[in-house]
Amino acid sequence: MGGSRNSREDAVLVCGLGRFGAATANALARLGHEVLAVDRDPQLVQEWAGRLTHVVEADTTSTEALEQLGCSEFGIAVVSIGTSVESSVLTAVNLVDLGVKQIWAKALTPTHGKILSRIGVHHVVYPEKDAGTRVAHLVTGKLLDYIEFDDGFAIVKMRAPKETEGFTLAESQIRKKYGVTVVGVKSPGEDFTYAVAGTRVGSHDVLIVSGHSELIEKFAARP
Repeated sequence: MGGSRNSREDAVLVCGLGRFGAATANALARLGHEVLAVDRDPQLVQEWAGRLTHVVEADTTSTEALEQLGCSEFGIAVVSIGTSVESSVLTAVNLVDLGVKQIWAKALTPTHGKILSRIGVHHVVYPEKDAGTRVAHLVTGKLLDYIEFDDGFAIVKMRAPKETEGFTLAESQIRKKYGVTVVGVKSPGEDFTYAVAGTRVGSHDVLIVSGHSELIEKFAARP
């Protein structure tokens, strides 16, 4: 992991190799990012040593340990500790003090998340809550994928309602009727295309739709 500070600006430090941390580190590595994963559990470190390039056994609640690992040189850090609020907060405080530019942290509760925000964490995530919300929207089978943002705005992948089949977007007037916007259309065997007024929807097409989550739900409920 040698190199200058600039060489690590795009590298990611992952503190904690529980399910969330390990999945995050593994996904980042597959995307081509340099990742340093740190955990104080020797069994987890041993388990992931063969899958990730850089895995170190260390206590991230110790400022000295983080300094020795050169963690201040990382542009991004993820605090994924899910077993102890105290360890999560202490690790986050250390990273803030070290001047890491982007810190993402997993919160176990709203109170935990509030503390993380107060001490300077830039992005607080609630994996269990977010996953539960997403699954709740998908179990009916109307939506194929669902991403919701903080203000209630969402982007979804969904099957085309029957009333849109055979019509262009201008003809079906989806935005006027339902207050949502069709961003793109994916036809079977065809490349994804960005939607325009003249885009015609087929019976087996999949739509990418954006708008307020409640309006999207109403649109997706159409037969």
